[in-house]
Amino acid sequence: MDLTRNFIKNKRPCAEGFRWFLRHHAQGSDYQPLLDALVEDGRIDDACWLLDQFGPTDAVLQVDAIDAEAIVFAGTLEVRGSIEVGSVLRAGRAIRSGGGIRAGRAITAGEDIRAGDGIRSEGTLTAGGDIRSGWSIEVQDKLRCDGELRVERALFCGDALTVGNGITVGQDVIVTGELRCERSLRAGGSVTGHDSIRIGQGLDTGAGIACARHLEAGWGIRCGESIDAGGSIKAGESLLAHEDIVAGEGYGIYAGLIVQFEAWEASARVCARSKPARLMSGWWAGSTPV
Repeated sequence: MDLTRNFIKNKRPCAEGFRWFLRHHAQGSDYQPLLDALVEDGRIDDACWLLDQFGPTDAVLQVDAIDAEAIVFAGTLEVRGSIEVGSVLRAGRAIRSGGGIRAGRAITAGEDIRAGDGIRSEGTLTAGGDIRSGWSIEVQDKLRCDGELRVERALFCGDALTVGNGITVGQDVIVTGELRCERSLRAGGSVTGHDSIRIGQGLDTGAGIACARHLEAGWGIRCGESIDAGGSIKAGESLLAHEDIVAGEGYGIYAGLIVQFEAWEASARVCARSKPARLMSGWWAGSTPV
C-alpha cells in the first residue's frame, strides 16, 4: 500500500505528525515501512493512529524471538520463542508466541493472542478475538477480549475485565474493576471481584466467590466454598454453595429469575450450609451436596 501525502492528509493527522511525514516521507511510503519508521523514531502513538486509519494487512512476520522497545505490525506476528517489549506491542491481526508475552504499556491484537507461556502487561491487554495463555495472565490496567479467554493457571486484572465469549481459568481469578462476561465463567479456584461481577450465562468455581458489589449470572451459580457479595446476588437458575451464601447489608438473594415458579424445585434450587438471610426467590433445598 502506497501512502501518499494527500492520502495521509485526508485522514486528518495531527499537525506535528503530518510535519514529520513531510520531512521524512514527502514522496510517499509503503504502509509497513512507514509504521516501522515511526516506531524507530519514537512516534509509537502516531504508528498506532496510522494502523487505526488504514487497518490490518495479510502480512505475516515469523521470527525466533522479539526483544524491542515497541512493535507495531499491520499483519500477524508469529514468534517461536518469547516476546519482550518495553512499551507497546500491537498487531493488526494475530499475535502468536511459543513462549511468554510481556509489554510495558499495552498488548493489542485485532484478532487472537496466543502464548505458550504467561502474558503480562503493565498497562492494557486487548484482543479482537480469543486470548489463550499456557500459564498465567497479569494485566495492570483494563483487559478486553472480544472472543474467548482461556488461562491455564491464574488471572489477575488491575481494572475492568470484559469478555465477549466465555472465560476458563485453571486457578484463581482476581479483578479490581468490574468483571463482565457475556457467556460462562469457569474457574478451578476462587473468583474475587473488587467491583460487580456480571456473567451472561453460568458461573462455576472450585473455591469461593467474593464480590464487593453486585453478583449476577444469567443462568446458575455453583461455588465450591462460600459466596459473599457486598450487594445483591442474582441467579437466573439455581444458586449452589458448599458453605455460606451472604449478600450485602440490606440486599436480597434471588434465584430462579428466568424459571417458572412451578419448576423452582428442579431448576431454581438454593443450597448452602445454612439458609441465607433475605432469600427473596428460589427453592431452598437445604445443605444438599452440590
